[in-house]
Formats: sequence, C-alpha cells, structure tokens
Amino acid sequence: MKRVLTVTVLAATMFASCVSKKKYVALEGELNDTRSSLQKTQVEKEEIEGKYAAIEARVADYNAKINSLKTESDGKMEMNDLTVMSNNTKQKMRNTIAKMDPEQVKGAQTLEDSIDLAVSYNLKKNISEGADDEDIDISVDETVVMINISDKLLFGSGSYRVTDKAQPLLKKLAEVINSEPAMEVMIEGHTDNRSMVKDSYLKDNWDLSVRRATSIVRILQEKYNVDPAKLIAAGRSSYQPLVDNTNNDNMAKNRRTRIVIIPNLDKFFAMLESEG
Repeated sequence: MKRVLTVTVLAATMFASCVSKKKYVALEGELNDTRSSLQKTQVEKEEIEGKYAAIEARVADYNAKINSLKTESDGKMEMNDLTVMSNNTKQKMRNTIAKMDPEQVKGAQTLEDSIDLAVSYNLKKNISEGADDEDIDISVDETVVMINISDKLLFGSGSYRVTDKAQPLLKKLAEVINSEPAMEVMIEGHTDNRSMVKDSYLKDNWDLSVRRATSIVRILQEKYNVDPAKLIAAGRSSYQPLVDNTNNDNMAKNRRTRIVIIPNLDKFFAMLESEG
C-alpha cells in the first residue's frame, strides 16, 4: 500500500511538472512574440521620426533663406532685394502679386509675407479647378504649404475610398510634388469625434484616418507616378480638430485631409506658370 501511494504521488508530481513546462513554453513564446512586435514598432517609429526630422531640417533651411532676405528698415519688403530667388522667379512673384486683391496684398509687410501670398494664390488657382472654395483651404507659413481638403471632396461618408471627382485635384498635386526631386510630402487624415457605426469594418477613427491617408498616397504613387520615398502617410484621428465638435458644420470642418509640402520656389513658380 505504501508503495502504491509513493508511485501515485510521484506520478502526480511529474504530471504537474509537465503541465507547468507547457505553460512556461507557451508564455515564453508569447514573450518572444511581444518582443518581436515591440522591436518592429520601434523600427517603424524611428523611420517616421527620421522623416519628420528631414522635413524640419528643410523648413529650417527655408527659414534661414527667408530671414536673410528681410530688410533692415521697419521690416518692410524691398522687391529688389530678393537675392536668393532667380530673377525670373522674382518677376513671376511680382506678376502674381499684381493680379491679387489689393486688400490681400496690403497686409504683406515682409518678403516672407509676399512669398506666402504668392504661393497660396498660385497653388489654389491651379489645383482647385472645379472644386468649391470651401472644400479647399490653403495656407502658407514660411513657404511651407498646408492644404486642407474637406472629406466630401475626397471620400464618401465613413469611407476611405477616394471619389472620382477628387482625381483632377490629386493629379495637380502630383505635378507639384513631381516638380522637385527632393520634395517630401506628408498626407494627414483627420476625422470628427463620432464613433464608428456598430459592426463597421473600420475599428475606430484611428483606423479611418490612417486608411484615408494611405489611400491618397497609393493613388499618388500608382496612378500619378509619385516616388513613394517622397511620401509620408499619417492618421491623426479626431485629436487635432480645427474647431470644437459641437455641431454638424464644425464636424464637417474637422473631417479633412491635410497635405503638407515644401516647394522649391524657382521650380514651383515655373511649373505653375507652364500649367497656366
């Protein structure tokens, strides 16, 4: 009887040890998978940070050029002092400003202001053909162009499939991007703060904003031959609203795609003039 009891206890101990080992192996596998995922995420994070750093470096370079051109007298702009841009581009900028509403131009007190106005005016005139003014908003800060496009021009409600009516705009955008080999462009998807419809194939607004950005990037790459190395796709979800999501009109403003580009001024004006 004592021998039987001893054998039983030993068998139970071995069985418990076997089960524990299986659990250990399973947990070890999960740990390795988690480490692999974290390493992949870290690599992706470093790649994105590298692209952001490259854009910031280009912005700083443009800022240095602009600051070198500012006049010393009362911050007023002297058109004859545009020494960095080519003479041809200087004249094109003057021609652009001459076409603009005097009320708009009146507020331009520095070279930077005038460049920003000319870039914004030319770009909106060229890429927004056939679109309502309220669907496209273009702002320029130190020659960095930021284009906000409403989702109703690009996508159906709650969808990331690009509409046919958005193609002329994306074609013009691709021409701007292709005009300079070194240009980098960030495509950002933004949403309002409403939750996804139950049982939707989209998980949440993060999912929607990222898919919208990548949909545009793929069209620029595959249909309009933009070098994918020049493109960055980013999803911002609902966390960078232009206005509070308090009513339908405000939500419509927050549902947008933002495109950030840094043009080479000589090539930019030359390309837009040839298109005109």
